[in-house]
Amino acid sequence: MPDKLKKAVALKYEPGKDGAPRVTAKGRARVADRIIELAREGGVPISEDPDLVGALIQLDFDEEIPPELYQVVAEVLAFAYRLNRRMKETG
Repeated sequence: MPDKLKKAVALKYEPGKDGAPRVTAKGRARVADRIIELAREGGVPISEDPDLVGALIQLDFDEEIPPELYQVVAEVLAFAYRLNRRMKETG
């Protein structure tokens, strides 16, 4: 039976410090809702990709994402950077 609970994973990447993005928060149901709420409050872009979340939620806290996820996570980060830039430009 598929897992129908809402899931969320937060990633953090600091160029020059991290070799790859790291899992900083993850959870299901109410914990997922709280992660999403905090992201919205903090102005952190949110991307919904159930397959990616399913893979990331299996990682441990502070674990770097595996190389096989680099491409898809890079696409999500590029989306977030573009969104942040647009938000700054429009005030």
